[in-house]
Amino acid sequence: MSLANKDKFIIYQVFTRLFGNQNSTNKFYGTIEDNGSGKFNDINDTALSALKDFGITHMWYTGVLEHATLTDYSQYGIATDHPLIVKGIAGSPYAVKDYYDVDPDLAVDIPNRMLEFEQLLERTHQHNLKVIIDFIPNHVARQYHSDARAQGIKDFGEDDDNTVTFSRDNNFYYIPNHDFVVPEGHKPPVDITSPYHERPAKATGNDVFQAQPSQYDWYETIKLNYGVDYLNNRATYFGPVPSTWLKMRDILLFWAAKGVDGFRCDMAEMVPVEFWSWVIPEIKKVNAEVIFIAEIYNPYEYHNYISIGKFDYLYDKVGLYNSLRKLIEGHGTAEDITRLWQQESGDIAPNMLRFLENHDEQRIASRYFAGDPWLAVPAMAMSATMHTGPLMLYFGQELGVNSTISEGFQGEDGRTTIFDYWGVTEFQQWVNGGNYNLDQLTSEQKKLRAFYENLNHFVLDNEAVYAGAFYDLQYANIDGQSYNYDKTCIYSYLRYTDNQKLLFIYNFNRDNSIETTVRIPQNTWTDFLKLGNTSNYFLKPVFPDFITAHNLKTAEITSTGVQIELPRVSVLVFEIAENQH
Repeated sequence: MSLANKDKFIIYQVFTRLFGNQNSTNKFYGTIEDNGSGKFNDINDTALSALKDFGITHMWYTGVLEHATLTDYSQYGIATDHPLIVKGIAGSPYAVKDYYDVDPDLAVDIPNRMLEFEQLLERTHQHNLKVIIDFIPNHVARQYHSDARAQGIKDFGEDDDNTVTFSRDNNFYYIPNHDFVVPEGHKPPVDITSPYHERPAKATGNDVFQAQPSQYDWYETIKLNYGVDYLNNRATYFGPVPSTWLKMRDILLFWAAKGVDGFRCDMAEMVPVEFWSWVIPEIKKVNAEVIFIAEIYNPYEYHNYISIGKFDYLYDKVGLYNSLRKLIEGHGTAEDITRLWQQESGDIAPNMLRFLENHDEQRIASRYFAGDPWLAVPAMAMSATMHTGPLMLYFGQELGVNSTISEGFQGEDGRTTIFDYWGVTEFQQWVNGGNYNLDQLTSEQKKLRAFYENLNHFVLDNEAVYAGAFYDLQYANIDGQSYNYDKTCIYSYLRYTDNQKLLFIYNFNRDNSIETTVRIPQNTWTDFLKLGNTSNYFLKPVFPDFITAHNLKTAEITSTGVQIELPRVSVLVFEIAENQH
């Protein structure tokens, strides 16, 4: 009987506004009429079935909540946003304008936009896929106002005393007797017909406690107050429970009641860990299966946000992503990987969410990163298989999406825009008029997508990967112990259960194949893998299917090691199989 597969799932991050958009106009700073927008309804049964077959288990629908925008929806009772405090034409999905509503861009029938989201939720669940949405707890849009909240629920700031900088039960921080001043350098792509008024000024989302932030700050947002007096040595006032805590709990319960299965919590480390320690159990009392993922970049806080904050999973950006990115780009060393699991995340590896792309990161295929999606093959395989924790892919990663021109506010930076309306060309080829198939893909795209599909199924179907122990083999092979084993670009480890033993060997060298030997220590073979005479076993290649590898004899695996040739930028996975007599 297979072991539990609790943590090893595969998230597919969908930037909802872009996913189903088939408009190919791609005008710089184009309006929604110019460039179009994807809809909830575009993510239909055909799309969901294709992604399920691809190996996806969880859909992260990014940008669901109503946010500040330059698109005018006033005819639907939605207040317009001032251009001086909106980034891009479409606006940032992380400048939420109403926590209790969904983005009208994503609806075909705007007055029924919540129903269309609820139907997407139901449709996704019918395909046995889980739904994750963003929870943005640290900041809101500068003109936040909830039209959709239920009667009796007080809005953020409604009862604030704005004559003081800080009060425990204020939802915002204030700069009394000062007007907010728009940063120098912000030039909206539309005409300004009136000034923006905000008095007293509120603190900006990235902890800027002054009336005029810079153009590099999150000036389109205002910071929420969780009972931390930042200007008084971060003194904390957590009892009784602050107003912001209670309002945020109600928001999470609202979405959980609709059937949302998890929350990716934006900039979770900018919100006190004590809040998470309180709110996550509050939500899990109602539904114990809801998962919480923290976007967090401070490794010194990792253990706190799991043990105290009670998060299920954390972004592994500063650790594995950064180390693998350097290797992909040709200037890193595989030695960093051992250091990471030993010193930073080894004991919390099941809680680390691994990825190589998301909406904040540059596309692998872009000139700012690898310039070639195939250079990431070993890094992607390692992200997926090194431990039992979950894996995340960004929509179009499997097709080699390459952002090459400026779409608007974000500029040309190797990322896919989150601020403007756009059509993602390579992804549109897969959307193919709503058919969601391979017919319009190039041969290279088909091969790349097949690699990702192969990888997804490999990690979900193999017990040693989704539930097995990890054993690093570097210490037994580096520094001359194994022939030609270059510790800067070769990495090897075991993943194993009682039922399955897998050997993973990587070559991160961008230019050269390497002939080397790989050794498993005798005590590891007998005490950890619990295997007998080495000559009774062989190494059977099991991944990937596009590299030709042959069965290898294991008679010398614990002494001189097994001889192997590693193609450039490759991974080879072997199952230790018993000879059939």
